[in-house]
Amino acid sequence: MKHTAARARRAVLQAITHPNTASRSPGRGRRGARAWAGANRAVLRLTTRVQDGLQDAARRPDRGDISTTTVIIWVAAVTGAVLIAGTIAVVIAKYNGKLSGL
Repeated sequence: MKHTAARARRAVLQAITHPNTASRSPGRGRRGARAWAGANRAVLRLTTRVQDGLQDAARRPDRGDISTTTVIIWVAAVTGAVLIAGTIAVVIAKYNGKLSGL
């Protein structure tokens, strides 16, 4: 059977929701069982954190995301600064020889 990422995630989530099945690891001994328990704890923390984030996003749709107006203002400011710097560079390049005697 071909293993995919979705199947692996499903298996991990099933192991987390059914903790008794996660501790069964035939032929691995005590050390293997502890390693699996540590891995299950890490996955449990990760999935809990992701679920909390998704619930928070559903509860508060406006989480301080940057608005379109703010992006337009920043793009205009950066474009203006680049144009001013370019104009200064062109003027200095044009009059470079004449300015050297001052």
